[in-house]
Amino acid sequence: MSDNTTELVPEAIYQSRADKKSGYKLSATDKFISVVIYTLFSLFALICVYPFYSIIINTISANDISARGDVVFFPKHIHFQNYIDVFKIPGLGHAALISLGRTVIGTSLTVGASAFLGFMFSQEDMWARKFWYRFTVITMFFSAGIIPWYLTMRSLHLTNNFLAYVLPVIVSPFFIILVKTFVESTPKELQQAASIDGAGVMTIFFRIMLPICKPILATVAIFAAVDQWNSFQDTLLLVTDSNLYSLQFILYNYINQASSLSTMVNLQNAGSTAMSSLSTKQTTTSIRMTVTIIVVAPILLIYPIFQRFFVKGIMIGAVKG
Repeated sequence: MSDNTTELVPEAIYQSRADKKSGYKLSATDKFISVVIYTLFSLFALICVYPFYSIIINTISANDISARGDVVFFPKHIHFQNYIDVFKIPGLGHAALISLGRTVIGTSLTVGASAFLGFMFSQEDMWARKFWYRFTVITMFFSAGIIPWYLTMRSLHLTNNFLAYVLPVIVSPFFIILVKTFVESTPKELQQAASIDGAGVMTIFFRIMLPICKPILATVAIFAAVDQWNSFQDTLLLVTDSNLYSLQFILYNYINQASSLSTMVNLQNAGSTAMSSLSTKQTTTSIRMTVTIIVVAPILLIYPIFQRFFVKGIMIGAVKG
């Protein structure tokens, strides 16, 4: 009897759940609310995506039509001469290498420092732990300003120096807080067991905690890489050597000098039959939009791939307990 009861109870439960699921119907109010929510989110997504879409279709449309603002929803007289001409602009390729280098090196150093300091600040036996942690965090809220920052960088000989791109961002309080919170959310027994077995602090960090911290470190890497790739103010303030110009700074200059730049490109292609038509003749609008896409495209392509790490790392690293 007990065996039959044991077999029938789960079956009855599943049947009841199936009946409830199949018999449940949304009310008119629920349907209306769902339609409103989906509509609002769709409009919001369209508002976010359309500016990028508009720039893309303008870069591949006839330049004379694009300059008049007649390209709204669909490209007109499609061509790719804009990208061919912009890639011929002197210094663009070298600036891309500088941006790539600072992004890879800067991100690696930031992730490494954030991981180690976040781990150390979670260790109760660290000397003056609370003082050093508060000393680091307080820099998030107080800044001396641009002029003292520039004087400090100059005194450290970081003007016209590639190290100016990577050294100042190695220690980031925000990333350290994320990693520290993540480490504190992991079971302490892992570290205690390793310590009993004779593992030192560095062994525990590299062989136990570092593999566990992969989600939050991926999040830190995304943040740091986007910041490095998009940064141009440090180039503007610290660099006068054109060999150290980053791609974003080149974009900044090209946008400000788009008119003269379009004239230069047109003169370079004056003898080409491809430039004989107004549809492919460079304009201020075509230069600005094409360079914008070239600079923004890498982040637009890479960010969605790592978005799942970003969401998981932020949720785990921001919630304790």
